[in-house]
Amino acid sequence: MWLTIASLNSYLPVLFAAGPECGKNSLFLGIFPTWYKYLDFTESCKVDIDFASNPADLLKIGLAIIDILLRFGGLVAFGFIIYGGFKFITSQGEPEGVKDAKTTIMNALIGVVIVTLASGIVVYVAGRF
Repeated sequence: MWLTIASLNSYLPVLFAAGPECGKNSLFLGIFPTWYKYLDFTESCKVDIDFASNPADLLKIGLAIIDILLRFGGLVAFGFIIYGGFKFITSQGEPEGVKDAKTTIMNALIGVVIVTLASGIVVYVAGRF
């Protein structure tokens, strides 16, 4: 137990430390970007938010939240691909079950393509500010 607590104490400062570019490129759970990804930082690595002088900051936060939601949608679509494969395996060759499983997989793949393109558009638009 003490070994676990000691390893956790050595891991937490690394987890919350400012990474490259003050943590702009850090990911939550290795997948999701942070809500402040597109914001500007001060020299002391603090987020500089001032909606009065720079209303684009609100748009940048909104784009980061949309990026997070799109990545979550991609995970859900990936889950539906797995679910469709499970339905395909358990259909036991029944034509209606196979057709339903193929439809689920195809719709999930279309969802992955849409989410990937939309996420690319969000990253491009956010990079222009």
